Amino acid sequence: MTSEQKLALVTGGSRGIGFGIAKALADAGYRVILIARNEERLREAAAALGRSVSWRCADVGSRQDVQKALARLDRIDVLVNAAGFIRPVSLGIAGDEAEQSWDAVIAGNLKGSFLMAHAAASVLRSPGGRIINISSIGAQTGGSRPGGLAYAAAKSGLHGLTFALARELAPRGITANVIAPGFIAGTGFTGAWPEDRVSGIVAETPLGRVGTPADIAGAVLWLTSDAGAFVTGAIIPVNGGWRIG
Repeated sequence: MTSEQKLALVTGGSRGIGFGIAKALADAGYRVILIARNEERLREAAAALGRSVSWRCADVGSRQDVQKALARLDRIDVLVNAAGFIRPVSLGIAGDEAEQSWDAVIAGNLKGSFLMAHAAASVLRSPGGRIINISSIGAQTGGSRPGGLAYAAAKSGLHGLTFALARELAPRGITANVIAPGFIAGTGFTGAWPEDRVSGIVAETPLGRVGTPADIAGAVLWLTSDAGAFVTGAIIPVNGGWRIG
């Protein structure tokens, strides 16, 4: 990495929204490190994105994995926490199954973002570093159907974590913000959704289309730019107006 080239870490960067963000940052001149659990997908993603992109395999819900992934990094300019997944958790599920799924979803979506921020904090560029967490419209709606108890709670917690990070890091000139996507097509979350469900969402969306990973990446690029330097502790909804539709 040259003295001029900035470094961005993108968790969940091997596919979906994370991959779209990593591509946008690489195209903008960043050196990018992808962090995810599946080594094969990481290799494929890095190869597709080009020479400025490398990868480190880690489960962000494991402190040991996170520490190993960030070892030997002496400066990070941008941390994007895009890792996450959903497992249905509703009141109708048996208690042991519900608890197991709850713990897994909280670890992947919320604890992992905390562990990454904690490990990266000491080497985030100061001033000028950025933490950007990727949440969901589900944090504000509880989800569009039953089964979102754990996911909505985890993403809502991510909002609170972001506010606390923004306050704690502000004296060092580091910002922390959270992006809350609406329906984003072609991701691991939504790729198998039936057409009638997707068309119903589009009908409720004032802009009249699905979102794409590039839409989320655009918000990330704004937050990382000089134009976003005075924005911290903010929730940025990127949903085509779905919440008002």
